[in-house]
Amino acid sequence: MPGSRTAPTWVDELLDHLRPGARDLGRVAEWLAGAVEAEVSLQDPVGTLLAGTRLLADDDLVTEVATGRIASAAVHTRGRHVRLAGLGHPVTKGVLAVARTEPFDQRAAEIVARTVWVLELLLRERETISAAHRLGRATSDLKLAILQLLMVADIIAARRVAAGLWPGLLDTDTACVYVLEGHSAQRDDLAEDCQAAAEGHALIVRCPAVDEHLIVVAPVDRGQERAGEELRALVGRRPGTFIGGSARQSLAQTATAYGQAISALAVARFRPDRAAVYAERTHPERLMNPAALRGWSDRLLRPLDDLRHHTRAELLATTRLGFEFTAVKTAIILGVSRNTVRARMERLEGLLDADFSDLTTRAAVQLALNTEAAAPEGPRPPAPPPAGLSELLRTEPLRAWADSLLGRLTTDTRDLRRTVRTWIAAGGNAERTAHMLGIHAQTVRDHVRGAEPVLERQLLAGGSDLYEVVLAHLALGDLDEPAVGRAKRDHPDVTVHE
Repeated sequence: MPGSRTAPTWVDELLDHLRPGARDLGRVAEWLAGAVEAEVSLQDPVGTLLAGTRLLADDDLVTEVATGRIASAAVHTRGRHVRLAGLGHPVTKGVLAVARTEPFDQRAAEIVARTVWVLELLLRERETISAAHRLGRATSDLKLAILQLLMVADIIAARRVAAGLWPGLLDTDTACVYVLEGHSAQRDDLAEDCQAAAEGHALIVRCPAVDEHLIVVAPVDRGQERAGEELRALVGRRPGTFIGGSARQSLAQTATAYGQAISALAVARFRPDRAAVYAERTHPERLMNPAALRGWSDRLLRPLDDLRHHTRAELLATTRLGFEFTAVKTAIILGVSRNTVRARMERLEGLLDADFSDLTTRAAVQLALNTEAAAPEGPRPPAPPPAGLSELLRTEPLRAWADSLLGRLTTDTRDLRRTVRTWIAAGGNAERTAHMLGIHAQTVRDHVRGAEPVLERQLLAGGSDLYEVVLAHLALGDLDEPAVGRAKRDHPDVTVHE
């Protein structure tokens, strides 16, 4: 009777290998070898050993089974009885070989046949899991590709790529970018929670440069920012997780929004709720005459007008990111090599006849690049009389803004304002600054670091915060105007416009 058994039968033992946590090809092969007192080999159709030990057999016969021409075979060779079985017939997923010195009796034959069925189930499951992993990797790669297209302001291509899997995701023109930080080992779980919180209405990308970061691009439609609220609530429920969010930006300004989210994340680490949104503040370009700023920007970037549209956009987008981040991080974000990033920036540097090692030059060029990226499409308004950078900056509103910003440094007895000004003039080089001021390089770094909370801007990390401080110095005449805005006439890419 069934209830009188004191030990499992071989059928029970075999089926036990189908329990969750016990599904292993090697264990099944080992069990089969013991059950029928044989040597067992399991290989894939191309001959790779999957489990057991490799057996000497008739190569032609193994090929026949592996290719699906026959489903099974039984032979007597080299003093042993061998049974071959194709798994997954007619599309073979593996070949099982069982060899023993004694002939196969009814019990042994039945055990082999049932084991074939179990192995087929396990191989099918493994193939399904492998396909799911491949699909997951492909989806992640596709999301990263969309983010990279947004970062270089190629909105049309980004929408085209997204339309296949996420219809309508990028149909709006504006978005907020969020960066979530947590333990790298839990990033996949965090990504799934973010997907659920955003209800599929956001692009969620595992940051290729920082293992602890998730980047979320949440399109905003008709003023709705529900995804951001849900993400902040999610962080509140997950200890050790932080979130920084950008201000609302156009999709073409995704790179700017990403930089804002990173800045906000730095603040979030010190907040009780572990969340922060980039604080809008008065930026110098907002105090400039828009038409004059656009005209100046157009003239500065005119040497690029003869380039193909794709090449021009590539150079501008790469340089914008390169000014915000290191070459290594820019390369990872864009999915290109560091040499490619440097080559593109050097090409633009040559076209503009500029020196990107000079911080005032970088600040001026970044101002032009941001103006170009933010400019609306369509006909341009009539250009005002040409204005130089000094004319754009030396206005009463800008002088008042600059004086208010840099005036914060005057209350410190260490003369932080002098150190910061000299450090900028020295290209951000602490050793050179120390030599110019007659102090230690570490003192320079301490002064610059001490100025950051006073100015509420990051300086040592570079990027937009630093360039705003540079423009403030230029507005007050504390730094020499950069030599930028003249096309290099002998550059091979340039056609000089007279």
